[in-house]
Amino acid sequence: MSLFADAAGRLNVAPWSLAPFVVLLLSIAILPLVAAKFWHSNLRKLLVSVGLAVPVAAYLCYLEWRGAQPGLLKLEHALLEYVDFIVLLAALYTVAGGIALQGQFRPTPFVNAGFLLLGAVLANVIGTTGASMLLIRPFLRINAIRAHRGHLPLFFIFVVCNLGGLLTPLGDPPLFLGFLNGVDFFWTLSLWPHWLMANSSVIGIALVWDALAYWREPDRAAFPPRHGSLVIGGSINIVFLAGILAAVLLQSASVAGDLKLERPWPSALMAAMALLSWFFTPPSVRENNQFSFESIIEVTVIFVGIFVTMVPALALLAQHRADLGITRAWQYFWLTGAVSSILDNTPTYMTFATLASGQPDFGPLATQEPLILQAISAGAVFMGAMTYIGNGPNFMVKSIAESFGYPMPSFFGYLAYASVILLPVFVLVAFVFFAG
Repeated sequence: MSLFADAAGRLNVAPWSLAPFVVLLLSIAILPLVAAKFWHSNLRKLLVSVGLAVPVAAYLCYLEWRGAQPGLLKLEHALLEYVDFIVLLAALYTVAGGIALQGQFRPTPFVNAGFLLLGAVLANVIGTTGASMLLIRPFLRINAIRAHRGHLPLFFIFVVCNLGGLLTPLGDPPLFLGFLNGVDFFWTLSLWPHWLMANSSVIGIALVWDALAYWREPDRAAFPPRHGSLVIGGSINIVFLAGILAAVLLQSASVAGDLKLERPWPSALMAAMALLSWFFTPPSVRENNQFSFESIIEVTVIFVGIFVTMVPALALLAQHRADLGITRAWQYFWLTGAVSSILDNTPTYMTFATLASGQPDFGPLATQEPLILQAISAGAVFMGAMTYIGNGPNFMVKSIAESFGYPMPSFFGYLAYASVILLPVFVLVAFVFFAG
């Protein structure tokens, strides 16, 4: 038995190897607040991310050299998952960014609630990032004439950027990584009661809140007199979205059977859909959407560091899982959610799923302890809405809303709104589904 790997082939690492992972996550959380000018540059983000990843990669190579074979195996596995993760996000981002929705609507509470409901459903087909980029601009344009509108982007972040994406691995990046780690594609559909309770509650609150604000509007007579027809620009991208969905489904043996695609073909198919979208979408559509690659580049450079530095963190959790005393579903729900609120929810999901299973490949957890994995999944997806930094689309929507002239609260102001609106809903979800 190696000094660094036990008889089961698990990687045993030193506690200090967790430090780069912690430093990187703290950098993501704190630097945008205290050094915004420095953090604004994607090049500087890349230097921070890679600068923290390189020592971890070197350490894993050292373990390999000392005879711990899992060192490079775990690093290779992490990098392959990173490629799959980024290709999916980039493909959805590019294709959804090529669809423009335009139409005349009265900015009524029911229209806004309808947009939130549509986003909650679409998030499971084109991801929270795709649904957010598709709907946020028409949502903001419809309500631009209103005087009392500051609450609307907040509810959009709550529902479309987060709560909606619980039902498929396409919905939110944590669930896609779960799929890549052995969770069946259709297993997340078992979370439909959780999805229904959380989304209906928050959309209901949004409807009441917006109705009160609507009746305070000083000049409702200036609103459009009636709804107009909806025009979809770049509709060819619907075909490309179907191609991305097919590429994801074909990675599941339970869906594809003998047609199951192995690496690198699913990612190649997604990349092809993104390229076709870029060349076949009229430039005017992307100009109307104010499309740029800045946001997806930011995700790409940050997550390369996360995926590499996460390897020792996952190994340490597997080593010490019995010492933490976390055994109940409600504990996993709140702990996963609390960490997802202040750090990105994707590595948080991976961390707690590994903690629950004792193995980095935690797919069997879906059948052996389904309630535990449900709690981890719901906690990561739902509570990414608690802060601007909990999930990738949150900051993108904040930035777009500000560019449209919407007042957005500060980091702690947003946290206060989220605490008042979302925490009671999460308490209800925990009591109904995870208290046993």
